[in-house]
Amino acid sequence: MGFETQDFADVAGSVSPAFIETLYARFKASPDSVESSWRAWFEGLEGSTEGASWQQPNWPLSATDDLTAALDPTQMEPAPKPAKGGAPKPAAPAPSQDAIIRAASDSIRAMMLIRTYRVRGHLAANLDPLGLSKHERPDDLSTEYHGFSDADIDRPIYLGGTMGLQWTTVRELVDTLRANYCGNVGLEYMHIADVEERRFLQERMEGKDKAIEFTPLGKKAILNKVIEAEQWEKFCGKKYVGTKRFGLDGGESMIPALESVIKYGGAMGVNEIVFGMAHRGRLNVLTNVMAKPFRIIFHEFGGGSDNPDDVAGSGDVKYHLGTSTDREFDGISVHMSLVANPSHLEAEDPVVLGKVRAIQTIAGDLEEHSRSLPVLIHGDAAFAGQGIVWECLGFSGIRGYNTGGCVHFVINNQIGFTTSPQFARSSPYPSDVAKGVQAPIFHVNGDDPEAVTFATKMAIEYRQKFHRDVVIDMWCYRRFGHNEGDEPSFTQPLMYDRIRAHPPVSEIYGKKLTEQGVVDRAWIDDNIKQFTTLLEGEFEAGAAYKPNKADWFAGRWSGLHAPADSETERRGVITGIEPKLFDSLGRTLTTIPAGLTVHKTLNRVLDAKREMFKSGANFDWATGEALAFGSLLSEGYGVRLSGQDSGRGTFSQRHAVWVDQTDEHKYLPLAQIEHGTVEVLDSPLSEYGVLGFEYGYALADPKTLVLWEAQFGDFMNGAQIMIDQFIASGEAKWLRANGLVMLLPHGYEGQGPEHSSARPERFLQLCAQDNMQVANCTTPANYYHLLRRQMHRPFRKPLIVFTPKSLLRHKLAVSKAADFQGESHFMRILSDPAAPADADVRRLVLCTGKVAYDLIEARDAAGDTNTAIVRLEQLYPFPGEPLVARLERMTHLETVVWAQEEPKNNGAWSFVDPFIEDALATVGGSVSRAKYAGRAASASPATGLMKRHQMEQAALVADALGHSVREEIRRTRKV
Repeated sequence: MGFETQDFADVAGSVSPAFIETLYARFKASPDSVESSWRAWFEGLEGSTEGASWQQPNWPLSATDDLTAALDPTQMEPAPKPAKGGAPKPAAPAPSQDAIIRAASDSIRAMMLIRTYRVRGHLAANLDPLGLSKHERPDDLSTEYHGFSDADIDRPIYLGGTMGLQWTTVRELVDTLRANYCGNVGLEYMHIADVEERRFLQERMEGKDKAIEFTPLGKKAILNKVIEAEQWEKFCGKKYVGTKRFGLDGGESMIPALESVIKYGGAMGVNEIVFGMAHRGRLNVLTNVMAKPFRIIFHEFGGGSDNPDDVAGSGDVKYHLGTSTDREFDGISVHMSLVANPSHLEAEDPVVLGKVRAIQTIAGDLEEHSRSLPVLIHGDAAFAGQGIVWECLGFSGIRGYNTGGCVHFVINNQIGFTTSPQFARSSPYPSDVAKGVQAPIFHVNGDDPEAVTFATKMAIEYRQKFHRDVVIDMWCYRRFGHNEGDEPSFTQPLMYDRIRAHPPVSEIYGKKLTEQGVVDRAWIDDNIKQFTTLLEGEFEAGAAYKPNKADWFAGRWSGLHAPADSETERRGVITGIEPKLFDSLGRTLTTIPAGLTVHKTLNRVLDAKREMFKSGANFDWATGEALAFGSLLSEGYGVRLSGQDSGRGTFSQRHAVWVDQTDEHKYLPLAQIEHGTVEVLDSPLSEYGVLGFEYGYALADPKTLVLWEAQFGDFMNGAQIMIDQFIASGEAKWLRANGLVMLLPHGYEGQGPEHSSARPERFLQLCAQDNMQVANCTTPANYYHLLRRQMHRPFRKPLIVFTPKSLLRHKLAVSKAADFQGESHFMRILSDPAAPADADVRRLVLCTGKVAYDLIEARDAAGDTNTAIVRLEQLYPFPGEPLVARLERMTHLETVVWAQEEPKNNGAWSFVDPFIEDALATVGGSVSRAKYAGRAASASPATGLMKRHQMEQAALVADALGHSVREEIRRTRKV
């Protein structure tokens, strides 16, 4: 056991005196037999003892002698000087082995004391401004616990360089440890496995000279930001009495701390910061950190918005809105953005991380991750209570999702709405979840702005050096209720008695600086007056403020715009490719490079693909998808596909990643295509977090086709917040376009309730105002064109695709080479290849997805020559124009049926019914409404019994075609 790569206190805290005795005996017998770091320590201990400038006592000591007294200079007589002209007296005998062992034992106990402070000193730190915390100083931080009595407190102890000390006294050691670990900053870091990271933090925390210190200019700057934060809240409280603003009152120290993120981050190479935060303090951050003009906020308070009808969108409440800006410190400019977010706590976390990852990818900063920084600001109750926090922490070291470390700032109000911490979590701190990713955690007293700023500076240094997550847990309080109209004393009367009597941060810190002679009362009053005068002027200007045109198509979004009314622009995009590119992609997708041993089954798959390209027929779903990806890459677009099994595909259909069967190295055929970049990622087992991450990625990069694939479509249930609050409504609320694609396997094959339905009814219910696209393709070529259309149109909308399972290998669900080439494009509706002539059609069955093939096969088997089956490949925006055109050609139509696999209260029926009625009314004729053919309404999406599934499927197909349901069920039972 050595300590060359770690601090001796860490080693010493895990060994016993008996071990030291054994080791020392070996050292005395043969120094080279002891590991070099221990040998150096024993030599140092002996040398320090022998080199003392006092007369040593007689050696060896008896077993009853006090060894520590023997090494205590106060108990030693000064060595006598040699007589004038006489010979010096002989040197004192060397200390005995027992004495050295006892000295080592004392040192070990001191080292154990040091280690205990490192591990648990934060529990004795002065963190709670209100003094309500019931944390008692742990017994194991006492000197008595480690074997030191009062009589031992001033005797010397050998530390061998630990904490920068060779020799010290127990008293001095404890004083230093308490100053380092039990002041207004308490650090948790000993859970970190990496020794270099621990040492980095120790070097900045430990030692007699490690007091928190700022220059007078720096202290003035910190106080000024606290004053501005405080006066902003007071001003808003006076002007808008009772209006919700979710003020930062009590946590104002966060404002100078966030300024330090910008200042020190910029100095360490950061040129872009993406912030995410909830309600608390958001308006304060928008104005005093993000520099959003005060007049705009006042305009919004007055009933206006920078998202009204004059710039499009429905708008959102002011404490949800985001912004972006540039700020400069010491000549270094940093671009900052604050992501808009809903009331769903922590929902913006993965969006911020995904956005930063995209920025880093675009900037080529995926090695160091040093130029772009995510900063997430949390409430204490939400950080501890929301599972999405852990999902995001879990991204921190994962390929494809790592952002090089996120700075987490927890506004620890010590309350969540009306819930006290002891009822909100099962651990001492809200930040304890971060230990799971070995993030260091700085607990800091919010009444000490210098300490908060110091902790933030250290956090930035740590993040920039080690590229890992770090947490600042700022203990503060919430001066008012959850919102400004709330009465907190209903549930926390004692806490709010204490808060009412507690002075504000500016008063506490201002008094401290006045006593230090840094400022005087006149300076403070003048700064308050200047800032409130500024606010009064901005308040007046807010009444006349007119918002500018929305800037949501700037930067990387330049060249894109909101959809125009032009049918050509919106729908008719040609997405076929040239035969030469088609053939080239075929070779890339089927060529096994030298040195790669693929699985035997994959070999057969590739043989089948080669035959497709050779014959020009039978192209399956996975090949159509790969052609879409490859062709976009060849055109310079990026492709990013992530999901829980996206590399292979849930149903072993994709094989985008080939794994060598001898050494498991990976090969991506698509990565061989020049111009674009591709990522195919098997994600963590998360829906909520990963979908939010990909949404954030697509938010920052409209030139990459970003796709998230659910393992089964049903699993998107776990990400419903992202769908409702961001994907469906983000553009309307915040004027932020997004081109994310969701791939949701869907189809009824008897696999049970949790593996059948991707819940199309939920997405369709959310569809309005052209907010997104919903598609259910039935051919590989149409899917190919749908993906290419997503990037080739001059606008971006989220795309929901219900992807197949059994159709992945269905004999009819294939395409020809010509379907991918030339002037071809996405078809919003499709007729079956064997449809009767339009004039012969008496019954029209409308449907979407896989059931079309069941209907076609049943109709053809029955010899039915009067039924046409038309597939709606796009459900929203509803393809009303092509449907009307199709209906107009069926001049003898008698019956129209909507057929679906899903229960009547699920699926598309409720959504498409009025659209079909409108189309029929436009055409005229005898048919005015569509009939329904499908499963009856059901609480469960599907049965789990295969026989029941088969009978239900046979019945709905027969009903749709007008055949005998009983006969079809009887036939199914026989089969």
